[in-house]
This record gives sequence, C-alpha cells and structure tokens, in this order.
Amino acid sequence: MEPSLYPQMAALENKHWWFSARRTIVNYFLSQLNLPTNTKILEAGCGTGGNLSLLAQYGQVFAIESNEVAREFASKNRGVEVKAGTLPDNIPFQSEKFDLIVLLDVLEHLEEDARSLQALSKQLKVGGYLLVTVPALPFLWGQHDEKHHHYRRYVKTGLHQLVKNAGFKIIKLSYFNFFMFPMVLLIRLLHRFSKKEQDELSLPPSWLNWLLKKIFASERYFINRMSLPIGVSLILIAQKND
Repeated sequence: MEPSLYPQMAALENKHWWFSARRTIVNYFLSQLNLPTNTKILEAGCGTGGNLSLLAQYGQVFAIESNEVAREFASKNRGVEVKAGTLPDNIPFQSEKFDLIVLLDVLEHLEEDARSLQALSKQLKVGGYLLVTVPALPFLWGQHDEKHHHYRRYVKTGLHQLVKNAGFKIIKLSYFNFFMFPMVLLIRLLHRFSKKEQDELSLPPSWLNWLLKKIFASERYFINRMSLPIGVSLILIAQKND
C-alpha cells in the first residue's frame, strides 16, 4: 500500500462507513463461532490496528504488520503485541498455537497467497478457525487496487479452492457488500473513462456515512441465512482439518 495512505487510514477507520460496517459484520460472525475460553487470536496484516479492539473482546490478541508506520499506529492498542513480520516466510510468534487467525483484506496484498495460507495453517490449532475477507471480482479492478498494491481480486470459486487446498474445511463463504455493488460498479466504470483521481478513503457527510454504514452492516443478517450472489467483497470462515 502507498505509505501516505496509512495515516489517512488510521484517522478514518474508526468512523468511515466501510471499515465500521465491516467490523460489525465480522463481529457478528465471530459471535457465532464456538471459540474456547482463553482464545488466542492472530491478526495477520493488522494495518493501523482498527480491528484489534474488536478482536480483543474474544481473547488474547497477537498481531503481525510489515509496514513500520502502520505498526506504530497499531501498537497504541494496549494489551496487544504487534510484531514486524511478512507472509509467508517471516511469521513471528512461532511458539504460539492459535484458536483463530484473521486476515481482513490482506490476501490480495500477498504475491504468494497459497503459501501464506499454508504457513499460517501451521500456527493454527486443529479445529481452529480462519476468518478472511478479500476484495471480489476482477472486473472491478481500479485505481483503488493499484494504490493499495493489490495483486488480485478474487472470485468465490477461486477463494474456496485456495483455502481448501491449504487444509481447511469451508464453513461459510459469501459475497458481501451486495447492496453497494451497483454504486461501486458505476463509480469504477466512470473512473476508467476519466482522468480524475479517485479517493475512496474520503469521509462522506455524516448523514450519508451513517446511512451507508447501516445499509452495509445489515447484510450480516442475510449472509447468515444465504450466500449472496454478488458483491464488492468476499467473506470466508473455515476450520482447520484434522
């Protein structure tokens, strides 16, 4: 990701509708998991730490982040140990075995996504959970992906096979950010035919930010009952096989 984006992300991720609604959806699905007492959680690629307080509600949290600027922001979360590391070959906390590993919009930043999942699997307990979100649908590729140094956007079948091959049983897999999909598609198409620089991290007016958050976050109830047919992102929950 462009280094200049980290301070901007740190300033916005507690209030921007997209980050806030994603946390609400993630929290909903974490609450459905049969996590043990004294759960140990690893967030791989924690960025500036916007999800660490949420994860800390479920157990002891450890975090990995490769970027020094982002790591400084994330380290301000008390009670969370944030270490430098990269996937797949430089993962700290080798002595730990985790009950839950979380990658929230991280896989798309990794050139070796398959090897990274296999490496993380070794640090997950048998029966432990993996929670992943990624950007979806290659035809939505745009300036945002380039600025954030993405290698790819995923499709449902491809993500399913990738995680299965790493030794996981898929529990839940669905597109999400479904209601916003037409708006995002239109914006991405307009930007392809325009030289205007797009800024998807800008904060909309408060009333619009509130409305977008409510709409996006409401999808947790639908995803719990069905797999949404399309969306800007994908969410996956899997369990490590015996």
